[in-house]
Amino acid sequence: MIDLKGRNIVSIDDLSREELIQLIDTSMRLKDELYVGQSHEVLHGKTLGMIFEKPSLRTRVAFETAMTQLGGHAIYLGPNDIKLGKRETTEDIARVLSSMVNVIMARVFAHKTVEDLAKYSKVPVINALSDFEHPTQIVGDMLTIKEKFGGFNGLKLSFIGDGNNVAHSLMLAGAKLGMHVVVASPKGYEPSQKVLDRCAEISKETGAKVEALNDPQQAAENADVIYTDVWASMGQEDEAEERKRIFAPYQVNSKLMSSAKPTAIFMHCLPAHYGDEVTEEVGHGPQSAIFQEAENRLHSIKAMLVHVTR
Repeated sequence: MIDLKGRNIVSIDDLSREELIQLIDTSMRLKDELYVGQSHEVLHGKTLGMIFEKPSLRTRVAFETAMTQLGGHAIYLGPNDIKLGKRETTEDIARVLSSMVNVIMARVFAHKTVEDLAKYSKVPVINALSDFEHPTQIVGDMLTIKEKFGGFNGLKLSFIGDGNNVAHSLMLAGAKLGMHVVVASPKGYEPSQKVLDRCAEISKETGAKVEALNDPQQAAENADVIYTDVWASMGQEDEAEERKRIFAPYQVNSKLMSSAKPTAIFMHCLPAHYGDEVTEEVGHGPQSAIFQEAENRLHSIKAMLVHVTR
């Protein structure tokens, strides 16, 4: 059994291959136990502080429900409650909040904000989304993939769209789990070279392959998983129209899905903009796993909370 107690999860790369696999396995076990009515209030008396700079449906509900099911309590702190770095410094917020709660999650704009929270906090900090990574999403995604395919080795995951935070965390997780991850983006919107370089290092030990392309059709060929995300994230609204034009050839539709394996699944971290990055036919079609994927956020977040807090 891995020991993550007291550890921060700011990046997927904060986890070893073994630790990532353990989190996925714990997620699956907690899900199975919930389905048969088994109680696991192992965080009784524990409190989670939830910092939100960005609004959320899945993240907020998953974290609050997770703490409730684990016997603990969650406190929502919205943008106007804290005003990170404006009303009060990030360092002071981390020091004060960590003196009162047992674990902190933060959904923020800048990755440095969650890094600073982790630096000054006395309790574990979990990155619930930043502009560079989205680790809580990806642990749930890997649970979904394991449920669908039974494992990871040799699977090909093709991410079609912006080389963003979700793409970065998928690349790192895929590298650790021995997958073939392809990110297809327009020129100028590729994933970070720093992440590509790190994935290359990890892949030397795991046999994975992580690459960035510009051709979505090439990326989709023989894929087991086709994954996409919105073309303009929160904070990029002023770029939305330009991005819609640039990313139009990267829409996941039936034609693109036909290039993947017949057994391929479609994934999306949601919310989806049907008619833009994905058609409703695909998003709500027989190959779609988006709602199973969304539910799995709850189970993976429970696993993360249990391992860093107990």
